[in-house]
Amino acid sequence: MERVSTISRSPGVDVPRIQAVAPAVAVSLTRLAWRRRVAKATRWLHIYGSMLSLALVLFFAITGITLNHQDWFAAQQQTIERQGTLDRSWLKTADPEGVDKLRVVEYLRSVQGLRGAVSEFRIDDTQGEVVFKGPGYEASVMVNRANGAFNVTESRMGLAALVNDLHKGRDTGGVWRVAIDVAAGLLVFISLTGLVLLYFVHKYRLAGVILFSAGALASYVVYAAWVP
Repeated sequence: MERVSTISRSPGVDVPRIQAVAPAVAVSLTRLAWRRRVAKATRWLHIYGSMLSLALVLFFAITGITLNHQDWFAAQQQTIERQGTLDRSWLKTADPEGVDKLRVVEYLRSVQGLRGAVSEFRIDDTQGEVVFKGPGYEASVMVNRANGAFNVTESRMGLAALVNDLHKGRDTGGVWRVAIDVAAGLLVFISLTGLVLLYFVHKYRLAGVILFSAGALASYVVYAAWVP
């Protein structure tokens, strides 16, 4: 004999109300699942973005200190002077612009051991000057065009000056300047993902917002009160 199932209705239960509440519950569950996915993705991005940029962040944090205390490392600078002679055929031309600059520079690099990029190469009727610059490094070469004799003044500022110039992007070339931009972008990314994560951590959200605001306010107060 076929059994027919029945649903008994309890007294006081409003069936239309239950049917109306069900879609709201589904929407709430969908929203909760979406929040969990966003929180999980943000946590993943924050952790691995932090690891990816950790070396750069540490470098710019430490060099921020050395840059602010350059007097600690003043004794590291060394200046060396020496003399030499260039092939006069590279220099003696009717037109100063006819000087063989490439050979002069290559000789100074290979034989004299100068490094850095050529920032200046000035020539007049009697003499010339070649300046090499790099992070923590500078060399100036004065050349007598009549006999090819030259004087080199080479300054090596030490490791602290090297990392300080890397921090500032001074005499570092275009590729390193791009690296600085990437590091700055990663710092912004880590900061933003940290704020998003804070939004999902209800227990510490208010305290985090208060501390963030206090840090921003303290920075402004220092600037307004003590920066000339």
